[in-house]
Amino acid sequence: MRRALILFLAVMLLAGSGAVMGQGGKPKSPAGKAATQVGESWIEISYGRPILRGRQAIFGEGESYGQALLKGAPIWRAGANVSTRLKTDLDLKFGDTVVAAGEYSVFMDLKAGGWTFIVSNHNAQLEFDRDNKSAIWGAYGYTPEKDVVRVPMTLETTEFSIDQLTIGFAGMTDEGGGIYLIWDNQLASVPFTIEN
Repeated sequence: MRRALILFLAVMLLAGSGAVMGQGGKPKSPAGKAATQVGESWIEISYGRPILRGRQAIFGEGESYGQALLKGAPIWRAGANVSTRLKTDLDLKFGDTVVAAGEYSVFMDLKAGGWTFIVSNHNAQLEFDRDNKSAIWGAYGYTPEKDVVRVPMTLETTEFSIDQLTIGFAGMTDEGGGIYLIWDNQLASVPFTIEN
């Protein structure tokens, strides 16, 4: 009986790890990082990078737009696995709101024709722990009262499809720049300025 239980648990652990790991032990959504330097200071974004793997129109359309990516969460984690994280040594201004230097979670509210970029004070779990109520995994447990800023993004449809989700910085100067996310045929961006 004990041997059967141990075998059952081993099979369940392997099955669970297969949901996160692909063939050859590589993660299905590898960790990614975008970084830029302004003077001696850094701005970094860390995130999970899902791959399309043949899926078409990943964002959907109509009333179900974006729903497949939420997987039961109220909002998109802007990637996969752990919550997307923004770490900045500088004060950044999005729209009319200043985000003080520090570390934050980043989410996106997906609507057909318009996305919203969200910087939040939610702490993030680095490893999933169902009992940890002080931090969230992905966007599960997200609530808007911890939002620091919500700002509309510019959304464009590209003529080509990007296979792996990519976040980066564009148009950077000492005064500011933009953050972009591109996946499948959707390119979303949000500008920010550096506050001195």
